[in-house]
Amino acid sequence: MKPQQRTRIKMCGFTREADVLAACAAGADAIGFVMYPPSPRSVSIERAAELARLLPAFVLPVLLFVNETPERIQAACAAVPGALLQFHGDESAEFCAAMTLRTGRPHLKAARIPLSEVHDFDLLEFTHLHQNAQALLLDAQVDGYGGGGKTFNWSLLPPNVNAHLVLSGGLTPANVVDGIRALRSRGLTLAVDVSSGIEAAKGLKDAEKIQQFVAAVRAADADLL
Repeated sequence: MKPQQRTRIKMCGFTREADVLAACAAGADAIGFVMYPPSPRSVSIERAAELARLLPAFVLPVLLFVNETPERIQAACAAVPGALLQFHGDESAEFCAAMTLRTGRPHLKAARIPLSEVHDFDLLEFTHLHQNAQALLLDAQVDGYGGGGKTFNWSLLPPNVNAHLVLSGGLTPANVVDGIRALRSRGLTLAVDVSSGIEAAKGLKDAEKIQQFVAAVRAADADLL
C-alpha cells in the first residue's frame, strides 16, 4: 500500500491581486495564470508577472498555454521566474519536451478526458507518450479548450497510471472529496486543480469558496490517512 501524501492544491485563472492573496492565505500550493487570449480568464504576460510577484516562497506560479508559439512561451517564462508550464491544447509530446528543454521549466500536460463513457481515449497510452511531463492534468473534454466546469466519470480511469496526476474539471468544495477518494490510489500521487469552482464570475474568485475548497481537501486528506 502506497503511503498517503498531502494533496497539493492548484488554483487557476487569476486576474486580481486580492484573489491571489486570498488563495495564498488559504493554503494553495500553486497559482495558475491563463495565457490563452480567447479565455475570459486570460491575462497578458505583463499582468501575469505582476500577479506572480505577490506569491510567497514555495507557492508556485503556473503558466497555462494553448497551442502557443515557442517565442511567446519563452517570453512569458522570462517575465515570470520559476513558473511551471501547463500545456492545455493539442501540443505534441515532442513540443512539450522541447519547450521544457528550451526554457528549463518542467511542464504539465492536460489529458482531455471524453465525457461520454464510450470513447477510444487511452490514458495509459497518453501517459507513455507524455512521460517527460512532470504530471498529467486530467480535465474534461468539451468544445474549445479547458474543462468548461464539467466533470468526467472518474471511475472509468485505469486503476494504475504510472504518472503523477492532477485532477481537474468541474471541481468544487462540494465534490472534491469524492474526486480525491476516487483517484487517490490510481497514480503515483494526486493533486487537484480548481478554477470555476471557486469563482463569483469568470476570472473573479470568491474568497469564501477558496477557503471552503481548501478545507474540503484537508478534510479528505485527514479522512484517508
